[in-house]
Formats: sequence, C-alpha cells, structure tokens
Amino acid sequence: MPHPPAGRRGPGARGLLAYALSVTALLVTAACSVQDEPRPRWFSASATPTGASPAHERPASSGAGLTEAQAQAALITAVDLGEPWGPTRGARTWRDGLLKATTEDRDCQRLLDVLYTEELFGTPAGPQATAAFDDADTDAQLRYHVAVHPPADVDRTLAWLESLPGKCGEFTAATTRGGVQTVQVGDMPLPPVGDARQALRVTLAGETEEGELTYLTMDLAAVRVGEETITLTNAGLDEVYEEVTQQTAELGAQRLSEIRKQGEARI
Repeated sequence: MPHPPAGRRGPGARGLLAYALSVTALLVTAACSVQDEPRPRWFSASATPTGASPAHERPASSGAGLTEAQAQAALITAVDLGEPWGPTRGARTWRDGLLKATTEDRDCQRLLDVLYTEELFGTPAGPQATAAFDDADTDAQLRYHVAVHPPADVDRTLAWLESLPGKCGEFTAATTRGGVQTVQVGDMPLPPVGDARQALRVTLAGETEEGELTYLTMDLAAVRVGEETITLTNAGLDEVYEEVTQQTAELGAQRLSEIRKQGEARI
C-alpha cells in the first residue's frame, strides 16, 4: 500500500492570521464582503449556494438564528488562512476519480457519499453560506460551510461520525473508473469549541488506471454552535496539514459565536 508523501511539515499556524488580529475586526471585514446575488455552488470563495435568496430578503429559521447576511459574515476568508491560500479555481479531478466510489458496508458507503458531496447534515433548516479555497503550494482544497440545522439532528450525525473509526477503520472501495482504494478512517481531535464537535482524518490509497500510486488525505470536521453548524473539509494528494483543519475550526467557531451574540443583543 502506498504511503503518504514525505513532504515538509507546516508551521503550527500555517499562516492563520486570525490569531494576530481581533475577531471583531475580522467580523467587520467579512460583513463588508457579503454579496447579495447568488453564485455557483462552492466553486468560488464566499459563495452562496445556487438558488438561495438574497441575504436581505429571507429571515433566519428562528428568532435567535442567523440571517443569511450573518451566515456570510461568519465565513472564514483567505485573509484568515494567509498565504499560500486563495479563492478556489474549481473542483479537483481527484474528486470524481477517487471519492466517487462504492463499498459494501452501509456506514462506510455513507461516509464515502458525504466526502464526495460534502453535505454531512443534508438540507439546511435555514440560512447557509459557503467558501472554498486552494493551497497554491500543495494543491489542497478547503471548503467551509455555515448552515442552520436542528441541533438534535446534528448531534446524532456527530455521534455517527464518532463511531466510524470503529466501524470503518479500514475498508476497500471501488471507484467508478475501475480502481480500488484502501480507505483508512481515524479520529481527529478538535479544540474544545462550540457546543459539540467531531472530526475525522480519512486516507484513500491506491493507483490510477496507468498504475500511478495515489494517496488522498481528507479531513472532515464539524462543530455545532447553538442552532448553527460549521462543516469543514481539507483535502489533497500532497501534504494536508491537520493543524489547518483544527485552527480553522477553532477560529470559525469563535467567529460564529460572536456573530450569534451580536444577533441576540439586537433582539
């Protein structure tokens, strides 16, 4: 089985500038970048999913929930990530080549489907916003999604995620292009942020039709803050830095909490 690339290790913060700036200042910057018009699904940074109503037209699902403008303001930005991160240029070919796969176990198949669609919690119950970024050095991709979901449903899904290293610790999956991937699923620790949280590190090892070895690493993390949920994926064929996933989740939860407090103060 191929092994992960022996690339460089990134610094602890990997350019996450948020820790050098105040959360309040970053909230103002994020709020100013909100665009009213809908844009294509996750292929550009700070994208609102196709068909979503403009931020000023639709209220949140409950009095204490976020509006769409607040969900947009809660997004992580390229400034937070720092160089070499920038707005995404589009989905990587490994998404269809490696993640579009099947396996016999129901839970493991559900995990593969979640990794491919990046829709862990299903259809949101209220406002949502998405941003996606590329790492110019490693070609990693990071997708960050904020949405409203019923807390009980979120907590059940987080419990399911927690069970997967035991249920799907290692299994094989057949890609739609005829390849076979050895999939390993492990738990990833997250900082103690939000009301509930869970993360996994998933690796898929195999080879292309031409016999070239591949090793895909994908972090999947989720944090619930009240009625709102952060879903984060960080994936690539080269180095994928665990600390980027962890610190992005931490900063995102702090920002979302601050925006929730601002909303509650206006009620």
